[in-house]
Amino acid sequence: MNDRVVFYQLTHKFVSDQQCIPEDARQVIYYSLAIGHHVGVLDCFNSFMEIPIQDYREWINRLPEGISRNKMEGVLKWGEVEINSSHSKELLAAFNSMLPLINDNEAKWTGVISDCLQKMAAEPALYLMVRKRS
Repeated sequence: MNDRVVFYQLTHKFVSDQQCIPEDARQVIYYSLAIGHHVGVLDCFNSFMEIPIQDYREWINRLPEGISRNKMEGVLKWGEVEINSSHSKELLAAFNSMLPLINDNEAKWTGVISDCLQKMAAEPALYLMVRKRS
């Protein structure tokens, strides 16, 4: 049994930062890109972290009860979850709150995820897909 949880990150940016685009127009562009994702455009993701499923369970069980823990447990229930900028603030706080309770591997994973969440807070177009893989 080699079940793992794999984290994928959006790796291609479709909107140039070199142009000054008004925020309203930028959100329309992001929405258009999101629609494209829902019709099967998944080739813009790369995996960046894999965790054995039992280790993932133990790590996530250290999160405080609530929305953030439920979000991260979703991959165990449904096989996949999306983490986007609307989740970033709450998840970041939950991961920070568990820092005193975790081991070295969990601290590494928490650091990687925290970095991603901070980037999402700054750039709403970024998001992660987390999938269970056998």
